[in-house]
Amino acid sequence: MTSPKPLNWEPAPGVGYNVIRRGDGGMTLTFTDLTEKTMEHWHNFALEHLLGSDRRTRNLYDLRAVKDIPEKAIRMAVDVNSDPSARNIRVAVVVADQKVADAIRSVAAMALPETAAALKLFTDINEAEAWLARPLDQIP
Repeated sequence: MTSPKPLNWEPAPGVGYNVIRRGDGGMTLTFTDLTEKTMEHWHNFALEHLLGSDRRTRNLYDLRAVKDIPEKAIRMAVDVNSDPSARNIRVAVVVADQKVADAIRSVAAMALPETAAALKLFTDINEAEAWLARPLDQIP
């Protein structure tokens, strides 16, 4: 068995998210805000983490505490998930409600019809975890 990739994430003052390593080797990212500072920090972390991505993995983005998701944040996420290195990643994004999910879908559809990562939106964390738990050879 291979060891998990180092997380290489450190909390920073004024940044509204944290990251933990999942038991399956992926990451859980929990956001409390999507300020410019938070998104810039996350964007840099995410792109750096994609370097050397060489195996399939699962990531969970928990955005339930964020009630308003700016279009700029969605476009930054589309940018990261469009990186060719993201092709091995299954991403579950959990949001507060269907209204937020629909807003994300409309912006993401205009920005880029398909992303390299297998990405799915949820309003229920248990459904997200069940989808992530599917065998990785069943992406998407």
